Amino acid sequence: MKGRDVVTLNVVWEAGADKALGLPRYETVGAAGADLRANFGEDDRQDGVTLAPGARALIPTGLRMAVPEGYELQLRPRSGLALKYGVTLLNAPGTIDSDYRGPVGVIVMNAGDAPFHISHGERIAQMVLAPVVQACVTVVETLTETSRGAGGFGSTGRG
Repeated sequence: MKGRDVVTLNVVWEAGADKALGLPRYETVGAAGADLRANFGEDDRQDGVTLAPGARALIPTGLRMAVPEGYELQLRPRSGLALKYGVTLLNAPGTIDSDYRGPVGVIVMNAGDAPFHISHGERIAQMVLAPVVQACVTVVETLTETSRGAGGFGSTGRG
């Protein structure tokens, strides 16, 4: 990865995970996110999960991860699934903290108007490893002034 910083992300396969699906990977050289796949347990691999419109489910990835201290792993929707089927992640972006060591699951929601089937091995989300800066929250008497001030909560206008 010429010209890029590379950070090691240690992973462990969950018991019963399908290792043949492989690890998350970047599909192109310039990709910011690596694809995560649905990795169902042996009892659910054949059927997968079908989400009715408005339904949500926790989809297993078959992985546990050790995110390095000073980083978070962001779970984000895949744009193709969102556009074509209305499938998204309910808490996007989901965050895997550096001190979490449990199974990584993806909360998938069907915001579309037709049932959506998730098959074993299907790419369901992307993960982005991002640096984290923690704030030192401090109470002060006044805030600095800006040209915007308190105006435009939720919007700075349109166009």
